[in-house]
Amino acid sequence: MTTINKKEIWRSIRYPMLFSIVIWLIELNAQTGGQRWVWLGIRPRTLEGLFGIFSAPFIHGDLDHILSNTLPIFLVGTGLIYFYREIAWRVIGMIWLFTGFWVWLMARPESHIGASGLIYGFVFFLFFSGLLRKDTRLMAVSMLITFLYGSMVWGILPVNQLISWESHLAGSVAGIFAAIYFRHEGPQRPKAQWEIDEELEKNAPLVEEISDENIESPTTTHPTVNIQYHYAEKQNSNND
Repeated sequence: MTTINKKEIWRSIRYPMLFSIVIWLIELNAQTGGQRWVWLGIRPRTLEGLFGIFSAPFIHGDLDHILSNTLPIFLVGTGLIYFYREIAWRVIGMIWLFTGFWVWLMARPESHIGASGLIYGFVFFLFFSGLLRKDTRLMAVSMLITFLYGSMVWGILPVNQLISWESHLAGSVAGIFAAIYFRHEGPQRPKAQWEIDEELEKNAPLVEEISDENIESPTTTHPTVNIQYHYAEKQNSNND
């Protein structure tokens, strides 16, 4: 059991870790080469800006920007993959694409960069998904998310024009949408015994009806087959 848990934890950690390594390599290149790839961000309502939907989360404006994003994306990314591993990649894909597209469609005409949109999407998904599923373990994750990142809600308001609050807002909406869309997939709340008993009682008459039909069908068809067979045999003998 311990070995399985270690493997699950490693599977959950490795991809957020890989993402963090990639964004830091890009930042290192910017620090040493003096060139920031801001043009790879999302530039709203421009054809070339569409590519930024995929590339913008890897690009950051400065050292403070990447430092503020690295730990949150690692923690919430690991939590999402660990607790929702059956649907994690579909959730990540939906949040990534929806956030980027909405920013491209509605944001200010500037280059929007950084992974904060993904962070908001993951945080809001984890929070609302735990509440919708009514699973005590997942609701505990929701409460932990609220404790750690509850203040992030102010980031979706257009208070600080120096940050891409549009990415924060789009990511939040995408996270809520994904939580609702996937609410019947992935981990579910274990059913109580009384719920199981109720389902068995509701299905019992149907099972009895099906059983009765299965018992009656052979008695009605079998003699007919035998009669036809013997009649044909008798005719053949007469013809001879």
